[in-house]
Amino acid sequence: MPPSRFEPSIIKNKIKREEIANKNKKAKSQDKLQRRLARAKLEANDPTAKKKRLSTNVPRTLDNMREFDPSFLTADPSSSSQTQDGPSSSPGEPAYDENAEDLASDPFAAYFNSEEDPNIPPKVLITTSPKASKPTYEFCDEIVGIFPGAEFIRRKKGKGFEVGRIAGWAAGRGYKHMVVVNEDMKKPNAITLIHLPNGPTAYFKLTSIELTKQIYGHARATPHNPELVLNNFVTRLGHTVGRMFQTLFPPLPEFQGRQVVTLHNQRDFLFFRRHRYAFRSPEKVALQEIGPRFTLKLRSLRKGIPAVFNLAEEPKGLEFDVDDLKSSVEETLDSDENKQNASEAPEKVIPPKQDDYLWKWKPELETTRRTFFL
Repeated sequence: MPPSRFEPSIIKNKIKREEIANKNKKAKSQDKLQRRLARAKLEANDPTAKKKRLSTNVPRTLDNMREFDPSFLTADPSSSSQTQDGPSSSPGEPAYDENAEDLASDPFAAYFNSEEDPNIPPKVLITTSPKASKPTYEFCDEIVGIFPGAEFIRRKKGKGFEVGRIAGWAAGRGYKHMVVVNEDMKKPNAITLIHLPNGPTAYFKLTSIELTKQIYGHARATPHNPELVLNNFVTRLGHTVGRMFQTLFPPLPEFQGRQVVTLHNQRDFLFFRRHRYAFRSPEKVALQEIGPRFTLKLRSLRKGIPAVFNLAEEPKGLEFDVDDLKSSVEETLDSDENKQNASEAPEKVIPPKQDDYLWKWKPELETTRRTFFL
């Protein structure tokens, strides 16, 4: 493009100024097109040139420029191996794997080490906040169709139906998870996911909900156990959240159903999608969305089940002076009855009186736009 003698911005005539600016813009775009055509012709003759260009021209995004987190499970494996294979360790002694020890002792280890039938889905209890509205119940119907072992129970009103009490009741009846859909302004806005019987409890903000009927050309769901795809959970916190979602589904999917549930993490937003894949040819696969769609963002992770701050314990009864022998005999009989009842009935889960947070989001944690936690 030939350089102009002066800038178009100094021209006072508006029509002439626009004419020269458009001419310069057209010449610049034509020059860029000629360079692209020449580069494409060169890369057609030399395939290695294109690979070299793509390897060097990597765009800078918030994802690949995120701040380093010491809790990365996939960060610098060479440096971790160097620290493990130090001068104190002998060549024949196996290196200590801290991540493997954490996975073997986390609350979800029983799911992965279970010897039960992998086709049996875990029982999931789904309920709502008190006085829920119609959109919340419609969203709960969608969730019941997502998890193979899900069951919806309408939450009653009044005292005694706190989330912690319901979680303890569900744990004593064989449920492995509990999902509480919260609402605000008559719209679902949050999800509380509880792993039973001993936690942890995750609280997510819920946005961008699209039900199945709102998706154009959606597929129909089948009762097959879906496959699960978890993307970009790289930190310890993200790995915990990913394993928590993994325990909601049966260990062995039914591949004949061709259903896939995807939970994609990008910048700490969890995008939920459900598709069915179809083989159009030996080389091509097509996707058809089943629905629903929604987005989650982790706000807190608690150690156990939700606490009940007012347990409404019965007051201690009046004490009178009685015969010591009679009282000791009664205590012995009561202890024998309690032991017999404990051996017959399942262990009762009592909610705590205070929440113990493992992680909680705060505005001051996000020091930059490149700070992510999952």
